[in-house]
Amino acid sequence: MSRTVPVSINAFPASKQEAAWRETLATLSLVDQWPKDVAFHFGEISIKRSPTLATLALLRSTAQGLKTHVADADCVLVGFVHYGRGHLTDTGRRAFEFADGDLWVCDPLASGTIQFRNDFELLLLQVPRERLAGRIGRGAGVPTIVLGESVSAAAARPMMRALAANFAMMEHGDLIAAETAITELVLSALLAEARPEEDNATQVQVAHLARVCAQIEARLCEPELSVADIAKAEGLSPRYVQRLFEGQDRAFSDYVRHRRLEHCRLDLINPQYADRSIAEIGYRWGFTDQAHFSRVFSAAYGISPREFRKSSSGSVETRWTRGRPVHSGVRPQRPALSASPAPSEAESAPPAIPVTPAPPEPGRHHLPVSRETVHWGFLSRSIPPVLRVRSGAVITVETLTQHAYDDHERMIKGDAGAESVFRWSRDYKAVDRRGAGPMNASIFGRGAGEGFGVHICTGPIFVHGAEPGDVLEVQILDLKPRPCANPAYEGQAFGSNAASAWGFHHDDLLDEPRKREVVTIYRTDAAGESGYAEAVYSFRWAPQTDPFGVVHETIDYPGIPVDHAKLVERHGVLNGVRVPVRPHFGFIAVAPRETDIVDSVPPGYFGGNIDNWRAGKGSSTYLPVTVPGALLSLGDPHLAQGDGEISGTALECSLTGEIRLVLHKRGETEKLFLNGLNAPLIETEDAWLLHGFSYTNYLRELGRNAQSEVFKRSSLSRALRSAMRETRKFLMGHYGLDEDEAISLMSVAVDFGVTQVADGNWGVHAKVNKGIFP
Repeated sequence: MSRTVPVSINAFPASKQEAAWRETLATLSLVDQWPKDVAFHFGEISIKRSPTLATLALLRSTAQGLKTHVADADCVLVGFVHYGRGHLTDTGRRAFEFADGDLWVCDPLASGTIQFRNDFELLLLQVPRERLAGRIGRGAGVPTIVLGESVSAAAARPMMRALAANFAMMEHGDLIAAETAITELVLSALLAEARPEEDNATQVQVAHLARVCAQIEARLCEPELSVADIAKAEGLSPRYVQRLFEGQDRAFSDYVRHRRLEHCRLDLINPQYADRSIAEIGYRWGFTDQAHFSRVFSAAYGISPREFRKSSSGSVETRWTRGRPVHSGVRPQRPALSASPAPSEAESAPPAIPVTPAPPEPGRHHLPVSRETVHWGFLSRSIPPVLRVRSGAVITVETLTQHAYDDHERMIKGDAGAESVFRWSRDYKAVDRRGAGPMNASIFGRGAGEGFGVHICTGPIFVHGAEPGDVLEVQILDLKPRPCANPAYEGQAFGSNAASAWGFHHDDLLDEPRKREVVTIYRTDAAGESGYAEAVYSFRWAPQTDPFGVVHETIDYPGIPVDHAKLVERHGVLNGVRVPVRPHFGFIAVAPRETDIVDSVPPGYFGGNIDNWRAGKGSSTYLPVTVPGALLSLGDPHLAQGDGEISGTALECSLTGEIRLVLHKRGETEKLFLNGLNAPLIETEDAWLLHGFSYTNYLRELGRNAQSEVFKRSSLSRALRSAMRETRKFLMGHYGLDEDEAISLMSVAVDFGVTQVADGNWGVHAKVNKGIFP
């Protein structure tokens, strides 16, 4: 079966990264040519292997040189440059320039080199040599070449681009079909573009052989196919056709049998033919006798067809939660009053942030919340910073919960900052875009941004000197509830919990109505001294009409003004129950680099909606910087939350925090375990919290529709494996354990817990207590 082997070099401790990179390249017939005086900086490699002896790999890294491994003479490399620039050379030192979107072929026997001059992403197909050399009509030699504009090359490029963009989602049958199609297209392109340096007679023979092989491929299902049939179809003599194959050191009948067996082998492991018997598959490709088919298959591959099929089965588990759809109908929506063009989502470098003078000292700053200092429901590397600071700065940051309109009287009324953000009337909407969807609400008609992302984020904050590869530490010095500004509730603060349609519980309710959504309002003391919250009342969601006239049957768009006249409030709920408060920011993120506008719901390597209640007072959250200035945003304030966040939300309550920002420069920090950090890390006084997600970098791993696919494909098993790898790397890098020691310790002393199953990209955290180490 096909097997995915994710080899993220960042999963290894720093001392082992160089060896891991080189060992992985070697499996792909490549050797690195890294300059000795240049700092080693790695990317990642993901590999899918097939029982058809082909390998498909996706490589991402910084500029570097690669050289083919001459000892691997039994394979040929086909490369597609998803992005990046460089050149390819062969034994004769002929150089072929390549750039984004180019397709090339490289023969390890030719001692080729592949030089990338900048960051790159390369899709590499490694195929057995005989699949190309055996049919190209030039002995064992396969040309090293950047393919041009032949029809076959033009057809292969978009196929390779699609595979690179959707690599993580590629399943068993996809790999088999892609491998076959790409090999055939590349073969055809080579025959059309790589002219043999021989006389005209030889060129004619090459052309005849290509036509004969194509004719055979089209007629393999004919049991009685003969050399005479092929010769007649091509207008050649049978003896001449025999001589063409003799020139390749094989007989016509051997070639036909080999091609039939190859097709049978692909079908035996293709899920689309799982319901077909072995006899049917053999018959499909010209074998009329099952016993004969079994004998020749076993002789060719050293395993019977039955055992081969049994050993090559596999499956992929997926689950749908919520998020933007891939295909959607169009519903009308009233045009947004303050609509502006959405940022481009092209895969380009982050845009330049306007430069302003840097503050001379870190200093103290106050970042109040208002419609000018928030962005709602999305992250973007293109949002202009609302504050610029230096490393060491202490900032008082105000944040609002997106659920404040669940009770306007208690959470908005009289609060100038909250009113400036939530104000929404028939003629005015203070913050129009709410989510990463289109501004014209052309998918569901919910509103600008479509609610594909829901969190009110304060920021972004630009940190001077922050560059890709650095790590930003966010120290939480203090957190307090935002006091109610309504004199009727003086001295109190309020929050909301929504048991929502996206909650894990929603499809497993016992009482009627089964699809209900319930909102519970809680209160605590504004000073934050009591240490607990208690329920005030609850209500079941009823359809609400927003000021623009859109009816919301469910809680499907953030900040909908709730008309309590349409609701039945239930008081006395959770009577006597005291919920321990543990204030924290559910959302702490730097801007991701992959695309311009990103849904705020799924967390990732950049942080975001991590929803770990341990990110409270006295903690530090470490985030890898990927764009200049880091562009930090905070939001989704929680008064309390349990691990799992089962109902879909926490106790959502506006908070004001005091934070300190510390920049750790790559290669210069005393905290060596931060070098190469590729997932959020939380440090408390007594523990380390490592985080794993179903897809750590879903924006890259899941391709073009990543922001939809992540909601469908998340699983706890993937998140747990990611958390395990992060913890193993941390224990080996920070505490100097070897791998065996780290694995043992994880099982006997590290607590793994479900952080959340509410955010599309499910999370698992590992708690490493500092006290277990001397």
